[in-house]
Amino acid sequence: MEINWLDITTAALGLAYIMLEYRASVWMWAVGAVMQLLGIVLYYQKGLYADCGMEFYYLAMTAYGAWRWQKKETNDSPSSQETTPSLTGKAGGGSPITHIPLRLAALWTVIFLVLWALIWYLLSHFTDSTVPVADAFTTALSLVGIWALAHKYLEQWFIWIAVDVVTCWLYFTKDIPFKASLYGLYVVIAVAGYCSWRRKMRLSDTAG
Repeated sequence: MEINWLDITTAALGLAYIMLEYRASVWMWAVGAVMQLLGIVLYYQKGLYADCGMEFYYLAMTAYGAWRWQKKETNDSPSSQETTPSLTGKAGGGSPITHIPLRLAALWTVIFLVLWALIWYLLSHFTDSTVPVADAFTTALSLVGIWALAHKYLEQWFIWIAVDVVTCWLYFTKDIPFKASLYGLYVVIAVAGYCSWRRKMRLSDTAG
């Protein structure tokens, strides 16, 4: 098997990325930007066109997420503006970890289903993709996931668990073993990340 250094490099960056996400650290966005740029090249080479296009969206959401995570909430109380990097991922305050509102959860579920169908159709009719259903699924769900992450919603971890399970299988079938293994590890870290974020959110609510 030929060693693909883009596969190895993006896998290493991906591991650093999710560990920073686990810690709710704003530095995850910088690591993510480099990973996404390299991912564009890797996915194009492997014929994962939806994933390739997705990286451009990730780059835009990375800029938005970094800005939003550091943004001061206009209605913050004095206690929430204290230096608590373990709760907000940024010294000096920033947006807190919260639950996604029910109305938004319903709206984005519909958006996900529409996107899945649309991307599936495009991949089936306009590319030579051999995995249009799975590629469309992970791409559409990731579009929702990165939005939820940028808003620091606790439930974003559930989205990524689903994405990671399917992506792990998909990348093994496409002979990207390092990143496939990474996504298997992502599942474990995502479960731990959910528990960590929930604990931090509760501590933040208690402190408030």
